[in-house]
Amino acid sequence: MKHMAAYLMLVLGGNDSPSAADVTAALSSVGIEADADALNNLISELEGKDLEEVLASGNELLAKFGSGGGGGGGGGGGGGGEGGEQAAAKEEEVVEEEAPPATDMFGGGDGGDY
Repeated sequence: MKHMAAYLMLVLGGNDSPSAADVTAALSSVGIEADADALNNLISELEGKDLEEVLASGNELLAKFGSGGGGGGGGGGGGGGEGGEQAAAKEEEVVEEEAPPATDMFGGGDGGDY
């Protein structure tokens, strides 16, 4: 995935047909080591192909999967009627801390115009 991302960024940057060396240089510029075998495989698969057509055919393949997922799981069941007093006691224990007073953003403190 990192190789394809770098390849696509190079194409967007104006290099219509990035080489393996171009992709390796782009990845190494951000501290990522390229896998030579995977990169060479990618370059050979894309060699001589129009990237727009490759992306369009990929979109067609993805469309076959559909995007309708099942509904989410149901909500959890309610708890028993016990423990009401414990919940009330826990709510009382919560103490909110006060925010520190607002100060001048630039440290002037005199309230003058900037």
